[in-house]
Amino acid sequence: MKVVIDTNILWVSISRKSKTHWIYESLLRGNFILCVTTDILEEYEEIIGQKMGEEVAEAFMQTLIYLPNVEFITRYYEWNLLNDIDPDDDKFVDCAVASNSDYLATNDRHFNILNEIDFPKINLINLDDFKKILGVSDL
Repeated sequence: MKVVIDTNILWVSISRKSKTHWIYESLLRGNFILCVTTDILEEYEEIIGQKMGEEVAEAFMQTLIYLPNVEFITRYYEWNLLNDIDPDDDKFVDCAVASNSDYLATNDRHFNILNEIDFPKINLINLDDFKKILGVSDL
């Protein structure tokens, strides 16, 4: 299963103390393919550096580079589907389209406008549903 993950979900999942650490653990176990572009990687690094420190950001980026289930995508077209709402998040939509991802995982409500667009079709998934699909149980 190919997934694009919004930065706000991913950075929080890194900490072992986080309720969403199952996302990071599932990534490390290879339970899904994380699709990323250069723009997404830059945002991951920037936000994780701001929120958790540069050492954590660097370690995370090194981990992503070597994981076999991280797919690096070249974006050839910009759809600008969120341009009027949050143009900075268009990179996640573009990656989802370019990679033919099964899901774009986010809890940001402004992505919901994508549900009204027939083409290109983007399948949004929230954390609860993503957790169910991965078969992660609460301990």
